[in-house]
Parts: sequence; structure tokens; C-alpha cells
Amino acid sequence: MMSSVNDIVAERDRARLPHAPTRTVRWAIMSPVDGVGVDRDRPKGHRHRVGTAIRVTLVVIGWLVVAVLALVALLRWVAWDSLQPLVVLDDLTLIVYLPAWLVVVGASIGRCWWLVSAAALVVVAQLVFVAPELLAAAPVPAWTRHAPTLTVFDANIDKSVHFEVGYQDAIRRSRPDVVAMEEFTPPALQSMIASGVLRAFPYRCAAPTYGATGFLLASRERLTGCQVHTVPWNDEQAAYMVQATLWFAGRPIAVRVVHTLAPFPAYWREWKAALAAVNRSVRASGTGHMLMVGDFNATWGNGGFVALLHDGLTDGAAARGHALQMTWPNGAVVPPFVRIDHVMTGAHLAVTSIAAGPGFGSDHRYLFAAVAVQP
Repeated sequence: MMSSVNDIVAERDRARLPHAPTRTVRWAIMSPVDGVGVDRDRPKGHRHRVGTAIRVTLVVIGWLVVAVLALVALLRWVAWDSLQPLVVLDDLTLIVYLPAWLVVVGASIGRCWWLVSAAALVVVAQLVFVAPELLAAAPVPAWTRHAPTLTVFDANIDKSVHFEVGYQDAIRRSRPDVVAMEEFTPPALQSMIASGVLRAFPYRCAAPTYGATGFLLASRERLTGCQVHTVPWNDEQAAYMVQATLWFAGRPIAVRVVHTLAPFPAYWREWKAALAAVNRSVRASGTGHMLMVGDFNATWGNGGFVALLHDGLTDGAAARGHALQMTWPNGAVVPPFVRIDHVMTGAHLAVTSIAAGPGFGSDHRYLFAAVAVQP
């Protein structure tokens, strides 16, 4: 009985007590270093600051990219190939401006419209530069259907001391009328003779050297007037071209095999002088029945190469719609990204087909082309 009374009293006292205020417990992350509580809301602000910093950094990088490429484009107009770095950049016109395309996309996503506009101007400049090459494709001339055709095999063998079996097989398989080689060495010549592959080419204009300036021009048809052209280099004379007259289908064809030194800092002036000399040779002899092949170490982005086009030569690969058929490097490690090996023809010749094949022991791909000769 007493227990029941006590329970009733206790219940009454509890009812008289004021209700305790509701408390909101805020969870905190305690720093293991100093024990200071960090509010859970703070990381949101931190993430915002990090995101802003990243965005600002990307915008700054974008502007730097656009500024550099805009300067390169400007110098293309006002100082074309006038300095060694510009020569290399102009050589790579097809790819050097590609970062501007990425800036256009990224800035558009980030709604940085001024940056989009600036990058778009660089993109437009690149399109202006590359349009002539990409738009050079044309139908094969109608006269080639009934014209005699000669085939040409051209390769830079990269100073190889052996004539690689791969080249021997490619020549035997393709059976070209003319074989042209650059960076051709005396051991490569001996190796080529020993292989028997030269027996099918009794007419030759050979100038092998131990270095990057050796040449071979070999033909099934008669060759006359073999000459080697040189430019001064380090108190020596460096060959940059061999020329001869090829007698084919009763007509003389002026053949030039070209290899200019690469436009590296040590000899970019020799590169420029060699291209200028090739240009003078073309103007002096005319381009009507001319066939010019080789490793020019130049593209449509270089003034010296464009001068040859203006003189009346046609770039066979571009004319047949293969402007992106890159020839260097060979592709063993890095895919080919520049086209510096060419087959060019005068007004009375036309490349009807052209293909690039893998080089053997070389950093260049070889070219095989069919060339029609106007009757």
C-alpha cells in the first residue's frame, strides 16, 4: 500500500516539472592535432574555393596557350621561316595549333566567351593556313587514261649500312620503273648490289656518302646527264639534290631527287639555302616534264616548299586527296604526324596513285607512286 502511494506522489511531482528544452546536437569532427571542432558545413565552402581555383588556373592556361599560338600565327604572316624555331613550327602547321581547338571546347563549357573568341581566331588562322593543302584534291586528269605510266619507289633509308631485306622485297613486289634513295651510304650500295635487286635497274645515278647526304637514282629506262648539286656546309659541300634526264616513252623527263638537311639549329640555314636552290633549278629548267621526289624536310607550311608549288609543280599526294598521308616518323613508337616526303610533278605529268609503306630500319615511310606522262 505504501509503495502505491509513493508511486502516485512521484508521478505527480514529475508532472509538475517543466519540460526540458529540446537541444540540437551538432556533430563535429575533432581535429586529431588540436581537438578543435570543425563544422560539417565548412567542407562545402572549401570545395567551392578549390573549384574556383581550378577554374581560374585553367582559364589562365587557356589564355597562355592562345597567346603563344596567336604569336606563332602572326609570325607566320610577317616573318615566315625567318628563324629556326619558326621553321619547325611552320613545318608542323597541321598539328601545332590543335591546342587552340581544345581551348575553344573547354572555354565554351566554362562559358568564358572572351577566351572562346580569342581561341577561335587562332583556329580560323590555322584553317586559312591548311586550306590550300586540304582543298588541293582534284580528279585525275582525263588524259591520263590513255597515257604511258611509270612507277616510282622513293625511300629515305636513314644512313643504313645495310640495304634492308624489307626494301628488297618491296621493290621486287612493286616492280617500279624508277628507284630513288636518300641518306644512301656506300655499304648500302654494296648490300643492294649483293642482293641482286639492282640488276633490274641498269641505269644509275649514284652518289653514296657516309652521312645524311647520299643519293641513289636507278632506272629500268635510260638515264643521262647525272649531276649532283651541293650547298656549303661546315666548310664542306653537302649534296641536296641529284638530277638526271629519264627517257621514257620517247620523251625526256627531268628527274630530281631531293634531300635537304633537317631544319635543326645547327644547319637550318643550309636547309633554307637548299630549298631556295631547288626552286632556282625549277625556274631555270621549267616544270613541264619534271618529276621531283624525295625527303624535302618541308611541308605546305614552309615558304620554300610553297614556292615550288607556285612555280608550277603539283604535290601528288595532296592532288589525289592524301594530304594527311603522313611519312614521318615511321610509326614504330610514335604515329606519323608530318608529311615531309613528296612526289611532285610538272604540268605534263600527273600522279595517278600514291601510297606510303613502312620504312625498314628507317624513321621514314617510303612512297610508291604511279605517274602518267602526257603524250
